Amino acid sequence: MRDHPHEGAAAPEDHARTGGADGGARPTGGAHAEIPEVWHGSATNRIQWLLAAVGVGCLALGIELAVDSSWASSLTPLVMSVVGCVAAGLLVLFGTLAFVHVAVRVEKDYLEVRCGHIGVPRRRIPLDLVVGADFAPRVTPRHWGGWGYRWRPEQGTAVVVRRGEGLVLRLGDGRTFTVTVDDAEAAVRCIRGRLGLPKGTPAGA
Repeated sequence: MRDHPHEGAAAPEDHARTGGADGGARPTGGAHAEIPEVWHGSATNRIQWLLAAVGVGCLALGIELAVDSSWASSLTPLVMSVVGCVAAGLLVLFGTLAFVHVAVRVEKDYLEVRCGHIGVPRRRIPLDLVVGADFAPRVTPRHWGGWGYRWRPEQGTAVVVRRGEGLVLRLGDGRTFTVTVDDAEAAVRCIRGRLGLPKGTPAGA
């Protein structure tokens, strides 16, 4: 053992040589590894299905009133009841199912947000309109006045499907766009890498 005190280990000068070579190669490979060609993220709020059930109930009530009621008398109140129940049911169904899920996709030139399982509403933002990307550790419906696609003059636009982390884009016209998405920090790193911005520490972290 004494004859080979460093057996299996590189000599100091070897470390200097290999370390220098690896040190020059690793940052480049690491940077590429951190910026995927396409980044995907999503967020889901299963509680929205409960609200969807309320919408189904309103819709079913309207249909039942239309089928089982006598249309011979009190026509106007009955029509108003049927139309009101059906309209409320459809509005609640669309408002919940459209925002029970959100999918975010970051491509080379743009970020795309699709809401619901059919992808509507949808928004695509070219990255050449983006001047910054920040991590928001906690986005809540209270901040935006509710769930769904929101707009507030002092805050900008947001897609909020659940409480929790989110991505905030700062646009060149001074507006912001916020979306709740899982692993939002990875999205921030990807967008900053595409824009050539310093990595830094995401704002709000």
